[in-house]
Amino acid sequence: MSTTTRLQVEPERISAAARRVMGRCEELARVTATPGSITRVYLSPEHARVNRLAAEWMRELGMSTRQDAAGNQVGRLAPVGAPDAPALMLGSHLDTVPDAGRFDGIVGVLMALEVVRLLRRVDDEGTVSSPFPFALEVIAFSDEEGTRFGKALLGSSAVAGQWDESWWNLTDADGSTLREAFREFGLDPGRIGEAARRPDQLVGYLEAHIEQGPELDRAGLSLAAVSSIASARRFQLVVEGEARHAGGTPYDMRRDALLGASEAALAVERICRGEHHIIGTVGQLQAFPGAVNVVPGEAHFSLDLRGEFDETRDHTWDAISAELDAIMGRRGLRWHAREVHSAPAVFCEPLLQDVVRAGIGGDAPTLFSRAGHDAMSIGAITGVGMLFLRNPQGISHHPDEAVSAADVAAGIRALAEAVLHLGSDSR
Repeated sequence: MSTTTRLQVEPERISAAARRVMGRCEELARVTATPGSITRVYLSPEHARVNRLAAEWMRELGMSTRQDAAGNQVGRLAPVGAPDAPALMLGSHLDTVPDAGRFDGIVGVLMALEVVRLLRRVDDEGTVSSPFPFALEVIAFSDEEGTRFGKALLGSSAVAGQWDESWWNLTDADGSTLREAFREFGLDPGRIGEAARRPDQLVGYLEAHIEQGPELDRAGLSLAAVSSIASARRFQLVVEGEARHAGGTPYDMRRDALLGASEAALAVERICRGEHHIIGTVGQLQAFPGAVNVVPGEAHFSLDLRGEFDETRDHTWDAISAELDAIMGRRGLRWHAREVHSAPAVFCEPLLQDVVRAGIGGDAPTLFSRAGHDAMSIGAITGVGMLFLRNPQGISHHPDEAVSAADVAAGIRALAEAVLHLGSDSR
């Protein structure tokens, strides 16, 4: 691989690109279902609005645009004389969690557009094209977070040809099924397969993303290459006890499901802290019947379990299960779990790691991602690479989520350099 930096542009162009990204992040933040905060979910009116904005910005660059059969927005710039050339895909997602920050996913889509702006070829007649043997595509995935239907990575799963027919029966908080939401959005569920891309249609996928953790901030560094994306498993757990009168039931007769679930949550923390690169989170906990004067007879809680390697993650789940058996046995309770999500670790392709490191320059750090990304799905059909931007204090999925314009500028340059290195090697 060539290690010579080839991006010859004025610093002001990079600064202007970063300012444009920051301004558009603010513009997209105003597209929300919840005034005063940012919430933008799959197949909503807000989803349609941001797709229209993204398409407008893609066309501004001379890209052809389309909304695919899963609701992802795609822009394409092909080489001259090769309209069907395989593509290097750049992008991230535009959907959010409830009460979100401005940058998670969004900054990666907007940075990809600026990379196209920097690298595209414009001839004397004004014809715009890719300067590489491959096309440049920017994709704005539509449902990385899984906020509305509880299943993450729906948009990128469709692109990877991994759509599961059982997903059509998923429902949102209002009882609408995914199938119904597709139709209301103007999509045809019967055509979902048309969103799938073949491996021969792609040369790779590069995604820029805020780190969603504090490692770069702690090290005082702006950028990192990503080595892999954490494996993940998610569970919904139920603890069954006995609901009885809060005043009349002595402690030795209580089968308090909430206390059992609470002790289980503490056990998750203790076990996961003892493992290397394992994170376990209990993010939801509900007690039933939920009366102030009733011992909880049932408790429901969630578990999000992530690890760098599948084997360590699964070993940790086995340890948690054994500990729950012991806790519930002591307390006279029963428990069961339903797995609702499973994703293997995805390792970035060595070549794409190399071009990202070359784009960053110097002694570029490498981190593994504890958060999930659309690259996890796309890794099923092509090699993936990722660039992390510093995330001050690691705050994400929160309104205080931040990234600096200077880091965005450095990231745009690094991502453009990575594409140039890849283009040079492919000639």
